[in-house]
Amino acid sequence: MPGTNLPTLCLPLLRSSYQSFTKSEKRVASFIIERPHDIIHMTISDLAEATKTAEATISRFCRKLGFHGLQSLKIALASEILSPLESTYQEIQPTDSFETMGTKIFNSISEGLQDTLKLLDFDALQKAVAILNHAHKIDIYGFGISAVIASDIEHRFIRFGIPTKAYSDLHMQLISASILEPEDVVIVVSHTGANTDLLNSVEVAKQSGAQVIAITSHLKSPLTKKADLVLHGMSREVNYSSESMTSRLIHMAIVDLLYMGMIFKDQDKFTNNLNKLRLAIANRKE
Repeated sequence: MPGTNLPTLCLPLLRSSYQSFTKSEKRVASFIIERPHDIIHMTISDLAEATKTAEATISRFCRKLGFHGLQSLKIALASEILSPLESTYQEIQPTDSFETMGTKIFNSISEGLQDTLKLLDFDALQKAVAILNHAHKIDIYGFGISAVIASDIEHRFIRFGIPTKAYSDLHMQLISASILEPEDVVIVVSHTGANTDLLNSVEVAKQSGAQVIAITSHLKSPLTKKADLVLHGMSREVNYSSESMTSRLIHMAIVDLLYMGMIFKDQDKFTNNLNKLRLAIANRKE
């Protein structure tokens, strides 16, 4: 959570942190997500009875999210559900028409981007730009759908004149991590932030002295505990997909922010490099 302030949005935090919850915490989280309007009128005893959990569990759960207790969670939740930006998210069903599927997908993307904008740690983003700007080398790790994002980072960040390489193979990631230097930076893109092999490479990279920047969807994943800086993208798990359908677009938006931050950190250098690139392309066409 940015700074020491209480969270201002409850539901995105619950969705993003859901996989890290215990079974009893998941019962509480699911109840809040499914019945937010009811929660604001319930006491801690009511919620404990409804979710078959202990009151102490609910108190710990609220503090785990960054709230002082259930009352401060309810205040944030009340403000959220009474705002005009009400959730438009709906699961895709096999019987949906293409038009209905399109509406649901685009609504999910829009809501995820808005949640991310409200909860993104911009202090961490600024620090990430500063670290990347002084990096001797930037390696990017991502596999599955995240490999596409890693490749895009390589394609764009190499224009800053910093040696940049994306690795989608887990074995190659480990090799990369083992030969990094303290002046190097690793960007890790992972929706769940829980892959054991990827986490092993992150651990080796840190042992090599490199700094690790994580872009992930899960607020309290194992990756967030290992990374030096974490940039969260808020997205939902959906049916019919092993990964969130919207996470890649939300992660790309975070990459766009990093990219623009790097440009304006040293605009003259970027413009000079871009002119060299355009000249090289023009000469190749002749």
